[in-house]
Amino acid sequence: MEKHNLTVLNEFILLGITDHPELQAPLFGLFLIIYVISLVGNLGMVMLTKMDSRLQTPMYFFLRHLAFTDLGYSTTVGPKMLVNFVVDQNTISYYFCATQLAFFLVFIISELFILSAMSYDRYVAICDPLLYTVIMSQRVCHVLVAIPYLYSAFVSLLVTVKIFNLSFCGYNVIRHFYCDSLPLLSLLCSNTHEIELIILILAGFNLIFSLLIVLVSYLFILAAILRMNSAEGRHKVFSTCGSHLTVVTVFYGTLTFMYVQPKSSHSFDTDKMASIFYTLVVPMLNPLIYSLRNKDVKYAVQRMWKKLCNIFS
Repeated sequence: MEKHNLTVLNEFILLGITDHPELQAPLFGLFLIIYVISLVGNLGMVMLTKMDSRLQTPMYFFLRHLAFTDLGYSTTVGPKMLVNFVVDQNTISYYFCATQLAFFLVFIISELFILSAMSYDRYVAICDPLLYTVIMSQRVCHVLVAIPYLYSAFVSLLVTVKIFNLSFCGYNVIRHFYCDSLPLLSLLCSNTHEIELIILILAGFNLIFSLLIVLVSYLFILAAILRMNSAEGRHKVFSTCGSHLTVVTVFYGTLTFMYVQPKSSHSFDTDKMASIFYTLVVPMLNPLIYSLRNKDVKYAVQRMWKKLCNIFS
């Protein structure tokens, strides 16, 4: 491998969301609103679940980390994308591109396994409520989020270092609005078989293994629901799991569409739309789903609002 090829390319050009000048201003406004709602919602959820004494349970501990990962990957992508709407040429430096890819992978992979941990938490709460506080101890909860962060950091470094240690051809136009692994692979001159195989295996493992935990947890939950005689008990279980199920369906559905479809089926526009959805829209929806469907969060928001009003009145 010729190392000098790595220094020739100092920056990449991002094609961005659209090449129609008349759409730049309205799309900038739309995505700015989406990002601000996402930022406020997720930051608020992190602060709320940290500060409110009634939300100091495993369920809200995981929700705080879900909000943190949402905040992480939307911020990794969002601000740079917004800047690209108002500049003449959408450029990103070589090292910033590598950094963006690395952080994006850390947060997106972490979210997969945090959603799995949340489903396991719901399984224990519903199927073994008497031992819930023993099984879901503070130590167990910390382990269930530490492992995803460490694993995702390892995968992120592996993929990023592998891609950026290969030789780029000199053609530096990325057909995307951020530095993702698949668009970067098309710019490489080196043999990409190894890194493509690594990405395929890791993406398949991450999606299948994390989704398997979710499915098995909910199969046990469904069995517990079917054994319940009380309609009120069933309704309580559905209300407890409804928000998580909604988030899981939207997130996994979009990621599966993006990464599991055959390479020949990938198109620039469909991949872009799917990416917009899971990098910007999903992080905006998650805090809204949990705040609108969850009474504890609603009451916590009301208590926080009253405290703020008392402080400033």
